[in-house]
Amino acid sequence: MKSMFVNLPVTDLERAKTFYTSLGFSINPKFTDHNAACVVVEDGHNYFMILVREFFQTFTKLPIGDNAVNPSVSTAIFLDSRDAVDEAVTNGLAAGGTEPQPASDYGFMYQRQITDPDGNLIEFGWMDPVAAEQGPEAAANPQAEQA
Repeated sequence: MKSMFVNLPVTDLERAKTFYTSLGFSINPKFTDHNAACVVVEDGHNYFMILVREFFQTFTKLPIGDNAVNPSVSTAIFLDSRDAVDEAVTNGLAAGGTEPQPASDYGFMYQRQITDPDGNLIEFGWMDPVAAEQGPEAAANPQAEQA
């Protein structure tokens, strides 16, 4: 798989663009119009397509739910440090997001959730590189790394 696009319904496209750029992402103007905007998470690999609800509805005959009341997906994005996680969430809060629960700190992994102004859940996380490669037990027991 070369690229992944996560489609998210929004009620106010300009507000959503402001929110997602505050997280450190950019907008690809070539794939942005009055119905949708392409949010570049990792160029060449990962994107959000933020779509006004009416346009999103053209992709399905099923009714679109209200993510603020009944979330159905949480997209997790892992960053290079705990500080980067905190910075992304702080910036998102300043741009109208909310943090629905306290941070989760597992020692080897740190995660924070934020909802965009439409209730779409985004998780930011950091994982100890040793744990990412060898599993959480290796991060808890540094001597296991040498064995």
